[in-house]
Amino acid sequence: MTLDKRLGQRFLPYGANYLDWSDMSELRHAIEQGVLFRYQTETESMADRLERRVGEQLGAGHVLAVHNCTEALRLALVSTRPRAGDVVYIPAVTFVAVAGAVLSTGLIPVPVDVDESFSLDASLLPPDAQRVVVAHMEGAVAPLPEGVPYVIEDAAQALGAAFPDGRHTGTRGYAGTFSFHHNKILTSGEGGLLVTNDPAAWQVMRCYHDHGSARVPGRYPTWNEGAYYGENFVTSEEVAAIQLQQFRHLDDILAGLERHYAITAQELPGRRDIGLVPRSAGDAKISLRLRLESRELRDAAVARLSTRGVAHWTLGKYFLPEHPVLTSRNSLYADGFPWNLADGVPRAISRDGFARTRSLLDRTLCVPLSPELTEAEQRVAAKTLRQTLESL
Repeated sequence: MTLDKRLGQRFLPYGANYLDWSDMSELRHAIEQGVLFRYQTETESMADRLERRVGEQLGAGHVLAVHNCTEALRLALVSTRPRAGDVVYIPAVTFVAVAGAVLSTGLIPVPVDVDESFSLDASLLPPDAQRVVVAHMEGAVAPLPEGVPYVIEDAAQALGAAFPDGRHTGTRGYAGTFSFHHNKILTSGEGGLLVTNDPAAWQVMRCYHDHGSARVPGRYPTWNEGAYYGENFVTSEEVAAIQLQQFRHLDDILAGLERHYAITAQELPGRRDIGLVPRSAGDAKISLRLRLESRELRDAAVARLSTRGVAHWTLGKYFLPEHPVLTSRNSLYADGFPWNLADGVPRAISRDGFARTRSLLDRTLCVPLSPELTEAEQRVAAKTLRQTLESL
């Protein structure tokens, strides 16, 4: 692959660039064993190994591997033993899967306005808030609200990021969720993780994710007296094996992102109308966020970057108060469930009707960073970005 191709529009982001057949010992072992269901044998499964590895690396007391991050969010929510129609406060800027997970659990999502970094503004939460989802968007570590019994950290884009006290994202709240979707830091195409330090909550999660069973590996599932129903969110051995391979590269990926961020931030042009949105030391720096003076200048930058073949994105698509899933309040249930339980629940919470947030979204531009590039290649990419911005 030529350097121009490596520095242009990215087809394989982050961990996908570290997938290599020669490095797939776990996947080869799973295939050779001929067992792809994690509970088929009494010996330690690939999923067991993955969960143990994640717990050790992130400092999480309990880990559960599932099909995707949306399922992880649902499991975290249902384990709080809510009532149908209970409110869950979510960030106004995040992927719609957060709202979908809330709704599919029979609960009502209420978007809450965000701060300058697009993190949920906890000062807007009502004093009686019981359930809050905080999203660490694009690896930016978001502060957690105080005094809320159930804070669920959506760390889908922040695997390996850390709070100022050194604890990893996903491990400080009631529960944390992670994604292995194609565009995340590590990938198995799809896949998710749920972590918690609450043993009772983990037991509920583990049972629910396997039909409510009291599973003993290697045996047909059994159900305890008084068992409740569940669903099938059990991961497969081949997916867990790929995720194990990916975890071996997590530190290298984070270090490569950190280096590329530092190089690119230093190369930015000294323009008063283009500023860098600062990152914290513990962020997983998957992108460089730029804040431009106007929507028109942002759009001009988008057009110029597209012409130069430089990968980039904007964040308007993450603005949930205007997303059709929330504005339509449609449901596949004949009675409109769970929206039919939303009487008296505010549609959203904002001080100014989201005017400031809309302005921030209109003026924000993100450029992905490339951990797999050498330092020399990262410097070339940074200079290309600088020259493109200078030409506006």
